[in-house]
Amino acid sequence: MPYEQQLKKKQTQVAKLLKPYCQVEKIIGMDDPFHYRNKVHAVFGHKKDGTVISGIYQEGTHFIVPVDECLIEDQRADAIIRDIRGLLKSFKIKTYNEDTGYGLFRHVLIRTGYHSGQIMVVLVLGSPILPSKNNFVKALRKLHPEITTIVLNVNGQKTSMILGEKETVLYGKGYIEDELCGKTFRISSKSFYQVNPVQTEKLYGKAIELAGLTGKERVIDAYCGIGTIGLIASRDAREVISVELNPDAVRDAVTNAKRNQIKNVSFYQNDAGAFMVSMAEKGEKADVVFMDPPRAGSDEAFLSSVVTLSPKKVVYVSCNPETLARDLRYLTKHGYKAEEAWGYDMFAWSEHVETVCLLTQKKA
Repeated sequence: MPYEQQLKKKQTQVAKLLKPYCQVEKIIGMDDPFHYRNKVHAVFGHKKDGTVISGIYQEGTHFIVPVDECLIEDQRADAIIRDIRGLLKSFKIKTYNEDTGYGLFRHVLIRTGYHSGQIMVVLVLGSPILPSKNNFVKALRKLHPEITTIVLNVNGQKTSMILGEKETVLYGKGYIEDELCGKTFRISSKSFYQVNPVQTEKLYGKAIELAGLTGKERVIDAYCGIGTIGLIASRDAREVISVELNPDAVRDAVTNAKRNQIKNVSFYQNDAGAFMVSMAEKGEKADVVFMDPPRAGSDEAFLSSVVTLSPKKVVYVSCNPETLARDLRYLTKHGYKAEEAWGYDMFAWSEHVETVCLLTQKKA
């Protein structure tokens, strides 16, 4: 489907879902909708004859579709993955077999910094010993001197989760850094970071513009991840309170605040809904809530906690217009008015679309 047509289709989808609640602006597409993904994952396996293959699972199965290059993935990442296949052969390292649990090498995850050019390679193994690992690392770095860090992740579970808990850094710092909206962010293997850096800058810029910050506001960044939106908003707010459940992400967020010398943001590892309810119970207030929930959207417990805290504005960043429409229905019944929504094409050549929506308190 030609790119212009994809955008029209997404525009229609968002408009249809959100029209009952607010004005829907024209979707913001990409100038160059290729090779934008800064996070690339490949699963490894082998054919009957022992040839190493890597790629992605066929939908709904664990059958590996071999991928050499993909038009939405960072090209440097694809090249590294191809060369790792060759190294496995020359180092005689066996790939993992999901059915039998035998074999060692399971996945490769690569994260690239769009502005920094830094590259992290995560090797996911079924057990913690990589045979002749120093030589393996040396060989990989010789082929790809652009790699800035290599991490060994151990996942011994029979699971569809890619990463396990245990990690060892084989080379470099164990994380990469990248720039977003003028701030520097540290990204580790497990932390959430938007996969399309070009569109993320536009999306976050719009989210902060919609919040209309004047320097006096107390802001809550719910589901804050590694702190991106809150840290970017901090320059226009009096105070930012960032809440996130994932401990790895909170660690990165604290580091990111220090790295950018930002003093007016505090981080809490907690469920954002429970946190806001306890704030409201203590009689505390917030002017703006930024929320960027996962694909499943928010739950009613979280939405009711927003209503309880009753900020003047809610800026809702959503990666799923269907759950956004569902959540808008709740918020517009409970004292809020949806003002406008903007679609951003963060995931070109896929059916997904990212949306940012502004809600304000209805006048009593």
